[in-house]
Amino acid sequence: MMWYSDRRFWGIVAFTLFLNIAFIPFSSWVLNAEYQYTLRIVTVGGALLGIVSGILGSFAVLRQQSLIGDTVAHAALPGVAIAFLIAGRALEWLLVGAAIAGWVGVWMLNAILRTTRIKQDAAMGVVLVSWFGFGVALLSYIQRRPDAGQAGIDKFIFGQAAAIVRQDVNLIAIVGAFIVLILLLFWKELKLITFDYEFAAVNGFRVRILDTLLATLIVIAIVLGLQLAGVILMVGLLIAPSVAARQWTNHLEQMTILSALFGAFAGTVGAVISALDVGLPTGPLIIVVAFGVVLLSITFAPSRGVIWASWQQRRDRRRFAAQNILQDVYRYGQSHHDFQKPVETAFLIGLRGRTAQAGLHQLEKQGFVKRLDDASWVLTHEGLQKAQNFEESQQLWETYHLYREALDLPDVQQEHHANIHDVLAPEFIQRLERLQKGDTNDQSA
Repeated sequence: MMWYSDRRFWGIVAFTLFLNIAFIPFSSWVLNAEYQYTLRIVTVGGALLGIVSGILGSFAVLRQQSLIGDTVAHAALPGVAIAFLIAGRALEWLLVGAAIAGWVGVWMLNAILRTTRIKQDAAMGVVLVSWFGFGVALLSYIQRRPDAGQAGIDKFIFGQAAAIVRQDVNLIAIVGAFIVLILLLFWKELKLITFDYEFAAVNGFRVRILDTLLATLIVIAIVLGLQLAGVILMVGLLIAPSVAARQWTNHLEQMTILSALFGAFAGTVGAVISALDVGLPTGPLIIVVAFGVVLLSITFAPSRGVIWASWQQRRDRRRFAAQNILQDVYRYGQSHHDFQKPVETAFLIGLRGRTAQAGLHQLEKQGFVKRLDDASWVLTHEGLQKAQNFEESQQLWETYHLYREALDLPDVQQEHHANIHDVLAPEFIQRLERLQKGDTNDQSA
């Protein structure tokens, strides 16, 4: 099934869009938020930044480079300080300094990975700590200067959303659109290096250029968000929406769309909540909302969520208990040469303990066993057939494990109580069955 034909995905998209749109009137009517100029600008800026960061963060998360955003953000700090020492407090030059320093930090990271045996996480840690320490040292020096009071570059650490103006939002929108356009143009190539880097390299793709392109886009996105979220918190906006989106899907296309929506939601809600009370910082609240979305996704997402996993484990325990009891009843009848011989409940409890009652209840619901009285059970016709099929499958599994290499059979992993007919192709099953009947012609030395 193609990713765009997934109804569940579009249901999640529709629900998230509804939350994004409905929050504005809700916050106005219920929370008494006043959408004055500053709040409108910050809200739109936060939403746009969340979209761009969410899309780029999807690639970082899937490539197991979640720390690259943190590395770039911290590496940008000395660039901001140096730009201030050279050009003063002009915002555009501070952002240029941050971009250059962030990109040099990425280049340094890649150089360490190419020329040393240091692993990626350790290399990121080295660049992050060294560059951030250098930035803090420069900030300390700047604070002792006579014009330190005019600097204000410490705001780049935690962000200063109130200072954002319409021109900043326009810049985020234009640059964000440019980033999305570049991603669309190189989508296939970036998708390939995300999921199979080695395959892309051996097939002639210029993986280093693609790596640099993606890292450059991340640097640009982080620089865009420095004024809103700051050096320390920008990585949260880059990673949190993508981590949340990953819980809901296995497709990159779906993940980027959901991550963009989650990022927009975090930017909008965080900005509005910060405006409800004077002194509440916008950047940290955006990150708090983003990680709230992560917690909800980890808890409720199907297939990966905590609730789903708990329900799945409970269902598996009931299923395994039922299968074990079914085989116990079958083997009891087999040992007495009478599959209709009643089995005492106490006997099964002695074999399986507390799970026996749950297994019997499950088998009775499925119609595989029948209660004769309060203390005994017997197999139904369907239950006998089910047990015989399972016994045959287990015997074939034993033969498979003994003669897999001799018969040159594919290497598959046996899941607990899995039916071998659902795992191996029919021609391989036939070879195992012939071997069980004594036909050794299929064996190879």
